[in-house]
Amino acid sequence: MAKYNITEKKEKEAAYRSLVSPRLMDEMQERIMNIIVMQKKYRDKDYSAKSLAEDLGTNTRYISAVVNVRFHMNYTSFVNKYRIEEAMSILVDKRYQDLRMEQVSDMVGFSNRQSFYASFYKIMGMTPRDYRIQHLTQHPAMKSGTKRPYHKKSE
Repeated sequence: MAKYNITEKKEKEAAYRSLVSPRLMDEMQERIMNIIVMQKKYRDKDYSAKSLAEDLGTNTRYISAVVNVRFHMNYTSFVNKYRIEEAMSILVDKRYQDLRMEQVSDMVGFSNRQSFYASFYKIMGMTPRDYRIQHLTQHPAMKSGTKRPYHKKSE
């Protein structure tokens, strides 16, 4: 007699997938990308799925359906992905190498350093600090106080 009744988890079709027609889903996907990515709304800490729904003249269930079906993640993960991508650029840009992690976090739209670190680690498998250090050690010319290597031929 089995001690535990273990059954295989069945993949069920989410009800929201049928909420939005494929044509409307294409249109909403494009409009979501325009607002979140092109207009860089991901930088706004207070820009929620509700705000996006209002800007698109729809509701949050439709937003969730489109983001989940087209981008295979929830709204927060979707927005954080773009925040982390921008943070990665900032972390390795020598113009910003003196910024503290809180400042980088704030620039890309995180409310606090903890959520920045958690999201960064989830996506990259390392902390933002480790990412910066690793990148700078791979590109020594970008270290603080050093210039790009330049060897002048002696004449």
